[in-house]
Amino acid sequence: MSHGDTQATEPLPDGMVPAAEPAPRRRVWPWIVAFAIVAVLAVAAWFAAEAIARQIVTGVVRDQVRTQLSLPADQQIDVDVAGAVIPQLIGGSIDDLTIASDDVTFGGVTGDVTVTAHDVAVRGDGEMSGATATVSLDESQLQTLLSTVEGFPADTVGLAAPNVTMSLDLQLFGVAIPIGVALTPTAADGQVVLSPASLQLGGSEVTADALRDQFGRLADTVLRDWNVCIAQYLPAGVVLTGVEVDGDLLVADFDVDGSIATDPALQENGTCA
Repeated sequence: MSHGDTQATEPLPDGMVPAAEPAPRRRVWPWIVAFAIVAVLAVAAWFAAEAIARQIVTGVVRDQVRTQLSLPADQQIDVDVAGAVIPQLIGGSIDDLTIASDDVTFGGVTGDVTVTAHDVAVRGDGEMSGATATVSLDESQLQTLLSTVEGFPADTVGLAAPNVTMSLDLQLFGVAIPIGVALTPTAADGQVVLSPASLQLGGSEVTADALRDQFGRLADTVLRDWNVCIAQYLPAGVVLTGVEVDGDLLVADFDVDGSIATDPALQENGTCA
């Protein structure tokens, strides 16, 4: 055997060993960008669909209100649906629907009206679980309402929270003596009841007893309660629950029976007890 046959094999120098090629690195960021783009488009599509659904619902409500109340075509009606519209439409009812309009006339009386209805069905018979309403009258509108009450001096009416004010002349020995009266409003049996709270004679406050001492039974004209029937102007399903003077407005609160949309009896005008 030759010397060359027995010579150990020498390892190659480090620089001459071929380097292993690195495994290709998977890029993650394009997937993240793609997901973000899809998410943005989905959100944009949702908001676009939500806006369209809201516009349709509010438009239908406005048309129905104008038709049902015989309001002018240009009557401004504000409609607000609380929360996202699409899930509520899918569920079959609107949770809270608020409708507001100024200078709405009903039964010869004009006022600003706000109604908030709850659980309003969007298909089927149109029932709701109930509603609340407020009607606000300014001084002029209140005068128009009180002019329907026999003997009430409606042209002297004013508003001075928390009372309604008016003046009435009492005759003493042929002389008309004006008496100023502050009346506290309350609600009872479908009526606004105006009860004397304070009296003025010649610019000075007087008691009911002092007025009776001076005018006798004539004082009863001033010291009486005045009942204003509100129920006769509204459907029987709309019940007066409270009334107060708030700033320069008389504000009346009502509860609305949820069956009013389907029960003809509740749609007829009410009566006062």
